[in-house]
Amino acid sequence: MEVIYALWLRQIRRYYRSGSRILGTLGQPILLLLALGYGIGAIYKRAGQGDYLQFLVPGIITQTVLLSGIFWGIIVLMDKRFGFLSELLVTPVSRTRILLGSALGGATISIMQGLIVFIISLVLGFRPHDWLLVAPAFGVLVAVCLALACFGAGIASMVDDFQGFQGINNLLVMPMFFLSSALYPLNSVPTFLRIISTWNPVSYMVDALRYLLSNQTHFGLQRDFLVIAVTLVVSMAFAINRFNRIQM
Repeated sequence: MEVIYALWLRQIRRYYRSGSRILGTLGQPILLLLALGYGIGAIYKRAGQGDYLQFLVPGIITQTVLLSGIFWGIIVLMDKRFGFLSELLVTPVSRTRILLGSALGGATISIMQGLIVFIISLVLGFRPHDWLLVAPAFGVLVAVCLALACFGAGIASMVDDFQGFQGINNLLVMPMFFLSSALYPLNSVPTFLRIISTWNPVSYMVDALRYLLSNQTHFGLQRDFLVIAVTLVVSMAFAINRFNRIQM
């Protein structure tokens, strides 16, 4: 446990020491909340769909942790390139513990960013449907962040350069976000888009948060929880498998 805690604390300290990183990761979700929440919100309301900010906030929280969790793999890649990971791997500590400590650090940072976006959304006028459901929504956020951090670590374990990692992320992250239900309801979209969204695990992450925070759902909470649980298990297995294959 001491090793896991030390690696977790290292990630937290690195984050707090990087002010530009904090501003960079929070700038985009704030811009989306303002531009979409107030820009498209009036059109959404006139169309009889209700308050768009209530619909949008769970999607923006998911987008924040999606970018933060997967792009956290860059930290793993930096540790590989600059030799820190090599020093860790020659110690008598299992690779799974090393991975878990780092992944928990990355997941904790993502959770903090998601909570900051939630607080900002409250300032902008968002209100949870039921404050008692905020606690289980936080539990969903924890599971989602851990799954995404593990997935990012798995990808980083497969590549050796920043350009390759960036290319893979651009190929995965943006389509996963825009082809989910984060920005628009799935009730009136074309059939092919609805099918793609159904196979996208990010859609279920958004839907679970949207149900718990805004009392709106497309798939149902039970199905959301099942997909999130499967995604977490698969992501952890993927990360462990790829991390154990790292050659130093």
